[in-house]
Amino acid sequence: MLTRKQHELLMFIHERIKESGVPPSFDEMKDALDLRSKSGIHRLITALEERGFIRRLPNRARALEVLKLPEAHKPTLSTPSRGFSPSVVEGGLGKSRASEPVEPEKTEEVSGVSVPVMGRIAAGVPISAIQHQSHSVSVPVEMLRGGEHFALEVRGDSMIEAGILDGDTVVIKKSDDAVSGDIVVALVDDEEATLKRIRKKGASIALEAANPAYETRIFGPDRVRVQGKLVGLMRQY
Repeated sequence: MLTRKQHELLMFIHERIKESGVPPSFDEMKDALDLRSKSGIHRLITALEERGFIRRLPNRARALEVLKLPEAHKPTLSTPSRGFSPSVVEGGLGKSRASEPVEPEKTEEVSGVSVPVMGRIAAGVPISAIQHQSHSVSVPVEMLRGGEHFALEVRGDSMIEAGILDGDTVVIKKSDDAVSGDIVVALVDDEEATLKRIRKKGASIALEAANPAYETRIFGPDRVRVQGKLVGLMRQY
């Protein structure tokens, strides 16, 4: 079963692909469903993907594929497009909508928590230390874990095997400590900031990439300060 917003978004994506052959952008989906932030669309897309209705195609911008429609709408996969409005589905879509099981409205449209973006972080060769706040980003409440948080824009490809890509926005919980294996924002010699997996080996600290093209860097404990731990990731398609 789908919530009303999940159902509306699925049909909007389906109709747009039928009409133009190209999935809608996150901004178009946000405007169509009258949501206040793209984080709400992100949650809806994830829910539809988990339920097997859509699939995100890797390494392609705006790459969404509709795998199936709810039972009441399956015939529309082979019929001409009749247009779509998030609140009212016209034509045959509207006639069959009443029979489609819809869960009570949930809160996907509720805006997330505003988190400051503190500049860029290197997932590669370290760049300059964390900058001052440049702007804010809306983060889903469930991604936060209590305490202070900030976000950073990722530059580089050293963490790709951990699912962190160039251009992603990472959400960091402020912390000056981490256990071995955590992905952290590390400040090296008080002037270089980098996003790496931390490994503690005796009195040494290793900053480990998730890309075999990059070497693990090992430092003395007085050269590395943990600034925070990774708790979430946001990606725009």
